[in-house]
Amino acid sequence: MQAINTDLDSVRAFIEGHARLFVITGAGVSTGSGIPDYRDANGEWKRTPPVTFQAFTGDDTTRRRYWARSLIGWSYFRRARPNAVHRALAALEAKGKIELLLTQNVDGLHQAAGSRRVIDLHGRLDAVRCLGCEARTPREDFQRELLARNPGWVGLDAGIAPDGDADLEGRDFASFDVPACATCGGLLKPDVVFFGENVPRERVVDANLRLSRSDAVLVVGSSLMVWSGFRFVRAAARDGLPVAAINLGRTRADELLSLKLETSGAEALAFLLEGPAPVLSATG
Repeated sequence: MQAINTDLDSVRAFIEGHARLFVITGAGVSTGSGIPDYRDANGEWKRTPPVTFQAFTGDDTTRRRYWARSLIGWSYFRRARPNAVHRALAALEAKGKIELLLTQNVDGLHQAAGSRRVIDLHGRLDAVRCLGCEARTPREDFQRELLARNPGWVGLDAGIAPDGDADLEGRDFASFDVPACATCGGLLKPDVVFFGENVPRERVVDANLRLSRSDAVLVVGSSLMVWSGFRFVRAAARDGLPVAAINLGRTRADELLSLKLETSGAEALAFLLEGPAPVLSATG
């Protein structure tokens, strides 16, 4: 199917015309909160691709480099707050229109805005997981440990990068001290899915179940270049569900879309924030 570039009224009609939306969001949703994205309008990398799971687990220098950059980046990332797109989608959920919000982002901003029917497909950056015993630690606690062990790295000048990363150029990371798991001594990594790592099966199964209950798919702020998100659009198209996308630039699914609008999510979804604020439910 050829994607149709259309207007704001068509997007509104699409949303209002479907009772159970399966919403997929990507990095373009959180740029308005000050979190940089990875890709340009053509879906190509703007910067060096992020570290892979294999490199992180297989090389001590890579791990030290990752956590040194994360020590700086987390201080910016943790201060991000929901923007108009997050609030609009929370309002849509409050109207009973969302079957599931499947986000590829790891920032937790949808939940902070009030969304509850959320699957964090790639995990959350606000937790750290042991690869040995599976123990979880709040990222804030781990940050304090990193700071205590590496006081000389505090306050270094660095550019903000996507997903809590920071650009630290020309540094020697050999002396950066990364703690092991306090429970078993295992390797610690952020509780997110790295490139080269599989999405946990239970998340995929749950998302597919919710997709089967939906009557349309809405993509917001994602190029869908990563298979983990694209697979759900492909499955929807295969099953005859209409798919609409709001994204600044090309998506991997352009030929599968029934409607596409190349604008910001904030502009396209502004109508959801008109009128009195919704009363948000505390449960999903």
